Amino acid sequence: MQQLIYFIQRYRYVLYFLLLQLLSLLLIINNHSYHKSKFISSANSISGGVFEKRKSITDYLNLKTENKLLIQENLLLKNKITFLQSKIDTAKTYTQIDSIEYQQQYKYIDGIITKNEYHKAYNYLTINRGKKNGITSEMAVINHLGVIGVTDAVSNSYARVRSILNRSNELSVRLKNKDINGNYYYGSLSWDTKDYQIVQLNDIPRQATISIGDTIVTSGRSAIFPEGILVGSVKSTELRQKSNTIEVQLFNDMTSLRNIYVINNFHKQEIKELEQLTNE
Repeated sequence: MQQLIYFIQRYRYVLYFLLLQLLSLLLIINNHSYHKSKFISSANSISGGVFEKRKSITDYLNLKTENKLLIQENLLLKNKITFLQSKIDTAKTYTQIDSIEYQQQYKYIDGIITKNEYHKAYNYLTINRGKKNGITSEMAVINHLGVIGVTDAVSNSYARVRSILNRSNELSVRLKNKDINGNYYYGSLSWDTKDYQIVQLNDIPRQATISIGDTIVTSGRSAIFPEGILVGSVKSTELRQKSNTIEVQLFNDMTSLRNIYVINNFHKQEIKELEQLTNE
């Protein structure tokens, strides 16, 4: 307090001058419409800039919340799409559909990756969804860019995912586009452990015309992945003549993964039981 009194005493003339200047400006602004309009305009400009900066900071701090809302909205849309698709497929099969009970084949469950491996030969991920969330083994794990892996082991609250970057993985895939005769070409996807961005497409028929940049998607020929999930694009066909292998660059950056969706196929058990019966 003593310091404040000392400061006022020392600079009283300067402070008095500034006070008079401020009063003069206020009188000028209040008594002259031109000056008043200019002052209001300048004040609005300054306050607008301050509020804009404040909003930018607030928006940045709220990105996490906004991201969660978008994920939930995307989850609802994915489940609605699969439900509507089941209706369409049923309508194509039956002429009278009023009394038919539609059965949705796929359900999407959102989650977050808590651990990610990509530098080993046998890579695994951990996600924060488990048995209590309806997760079991052998469920597809994807994100908005495409395939990530398959659930391998499940606890009550977490699940381990066998990454697409795992030497033991084989994924049934196909070329996204048909050939000139209207046919799809199928193959299997594996990883040679050399590059975390590149996987190998094997067993594509020799007659298939493949170009750099062609899109590879899941084939739907398994009880795990639905048909048409993105995987990657053709990067090189140099090895095709020697070993019928095509190099595919993943759409996902496997070093930077966070939000995921787990796909539950309600028909999986029925399909597996039928396939086992056929094998017997």
